[in-house]
Amino acid sequence: MSYLMNTYARLPVTFVRGEGVWLWDDRGVRYLDALSGIAVCGLGHCHPALARALCEQAATLVHTSNLYHIENQALLAERLAKLSGLDNAFFCNSGAEANEAAIKLARLYGHNRGIDLPTIIVMERSFHGRTMATLTATGNRKTQAGFEPLLTGFVRVPYDDLAAVQHVAAHNKNIVAVLLETYQGEGGVNFPQASYLQGLRHICDQNEWLLMLDEVQCGLGRTGKWFAFQHSDILPDVMTLAKGLGSGMPIGACLASGKAATLFNPGNHASTFGGNPLACRAALTTLEVIEREALLANAVTIGDFMRERFRQRLQAWQDVLKIRGQGMMMGIELPIACGELVREALERQLLINVTSEKVVRLLPALNMQQAEAEQVVAQTSDLIDRFLTDRLK
Repeated sequence: MSYLMNTYARLPVTFVRGEGVWLWDDRGVRYLDALSGIAVCGLGHCHPALARALCEQAATLVHTSNLYHIENQALLAERLAKLSGLDNAFFCNSGAEANEAAIKLARLYGHNRGIDLPTIIVMERSFHGRTMATLTATGNRKTQAGFEPLLTGFVRVPYDDLAAVQHVAAHNKNIVAVLLETYQGEGGVNFPQASYLQGLRHICDQNEWLLMLDEVQCGLGRTGKWFAFQHSDILPDVMTLAKGLGSGMPIGACLASGKAATLFNPGNHASTFGGNPLACRAALTTLEVIEREALLANAVTIGDFMRERFRQRLQAWQDVLKIRGQGMMMGIELPIACGELVREALERQLLINVTSEKVVRLLPALNMQQAEAEQVVAQTSDLIDRFLTDRLK
């Protein structure tokens, strides 16, 4: 570990094997994974269909270059377009890169309209990545600290506040787009009012802005639909994906529709590894398994079951905590900082996460079954109950 840069506060465990929602460490101890690699391993660990597809593709062709046609890439773009209703896709390696592509699309769109300083509205408590542009777009000062000067061309407003967006529209004629997470993950597992996205779509249409949705964490079935925006009956101009798209293989995508779909021309943007045959085979297999095994429906059923069981188990604390979520994306907000619960859960062979200091975040695999879900609820509820009892009573 001494040869690695000190960029992670790593927990004291090394995992060497996985199967379904279970992981084993180098001592042979088994852990129940309720985080799935932070919404990456939606099919669980080492799904047989994915393992077979990767082995077959690795033995056939791993990489050529985007200088040439790539069959798997074309098939994946078509599949994502048909599932989302958007027109086309650019493939890269991560969510940050997908969001960089979206930001570049917005700036190019603005310049094409004669706007010298194209500006994007972004949200408080958001997270879009750690490159300089996505870091600037992110609404977290702790993440940005030490990396100034940040970029220009962004205006920040509160999440789930249409009036704030309308105020900016009335006073800033450089706005070309709105960029937000459909549902916020790192910022505390936050969900907007039902009419919020529809309101944003209307404002963007009125002002000829692009509506750009970051679904890096909440997309690909996590909320019980292929994409979280589909709960609101709207269509964005741009959508970004990563995390669960490749089930652990690094791949990101920036999808676009309408006027946004024709902005890029050869030479405007590129990625050496983006959309190579191996990564796209992983993504194609992921989509096939989600559909074949009816995992969208399972995410709804098990997610609803878990939240109802949490409400029952934590009923004594209903006045001081909030349970929220959709599908297999859920958060339990405590009244005080609770980061120590992550290590306590690990000691009990359970993997959870705490984000925004006081929100227990759970992102189980889409194929988690009820017995496993009940175990997650029981262990997590016990941890929270003990923690709050020690500190509030």
